[in-house]
Amino acid sequence: MAEITAKMVSDLRVATGLGMMECKKALVEADGDAAKAEEILRIKSGNKASKMAGRVAAEGIIGSFVAGGVGALVEVNCETDFVAKDPTFIALATAAAQAAVEANPADVEALGAVVVNGVSVEETRKAAIAKLGENMTIRRFVRYETDGAIATYLHGAKIGVIVDYKGEEQVGKDVAMHIAASKPICVSKDQVPAETLEQERKIYTAQAAESGKPADIVAKMVEGRVNKFLAEVTLVGQPFVKNPDQTVEKLLAEKGASVKAFAMFVVGEGIEKKVVDYAAEVAAAAKL
Repeated sequence: MAEITAKMVSDLRVATGLGMMECKKALVEADGDAAKAEEILRIKSGNKASKMAGRVAAEGIIGSFVAGGVGALVEVNCETDFVAKDPTFIALATAAAQAAVEANPADVEALGAVVVNGVSVEETRKAAIAKLGENMTIRRFVRYETDGAIATYLHGAKIGVIVDYKGEEQVGKDVAMHIAASKPICVSKDQVPAETLEQERKIYTAQAAESGKPADIVAKMVEGRVNKFLAEVTLVGQPFVKNPDQTVEKLLAEKGASVKAFAMFVVGEGIEKKVVDYAAEVAAAAKL
């Protein structure tokens, strides 16, 4: 039997939003396997979605740059929100995004070697570190090149969206804003990863089976839940944020527009941030 630690229980509580004892029991049942324990809890409680993906645990900003049919988003991280607002740091993010557009680098390392305004992105990063006194990293970027149009939307520099679309400019802006608000995972249901769909179907089947209804009714219940899930996670299936009575699919059809692809970055998404217990530090210092 695997040892169930307090941290394991705490992490599962954050991921599911459920109580401590429920999480501990699930971990015991799963023999310490966190993913399996989360699945057990979802089946038992009907908890539809994990909250883990929404955790933001690092500072920084999203930078963007568009030139014609080419656009890019880049996430640049620092240690504090204070530095994230500094013009020097903002200039670094802009330079990194511009480099991604102009040079089409293969990865972040190659991006650092790109020269913008006579200085490489890596040199710009090091200069910013020297000036502001914090560690800074260029974490990731995405670049689209299209024969259509590019739209970007930044929400307070903490959420960034880029859309490859065809249609009038306002449609691109509206769709980008919608994505930031509603957070779809892909454009349409045929793009939902097979493993994601299989996992959801497995959970819905287990939940429906607990109802005690006949197999044919259970099958219909599962298909209904799957279709609802697909509508919730796909861009075209979601209610348009500016007009919930209309889906994004209907909006695009009405405007004669289409969306080929999109990407969204949230600053610090998935990065663990050290939590400092200042009271404990003061108490420890007082004992010296």
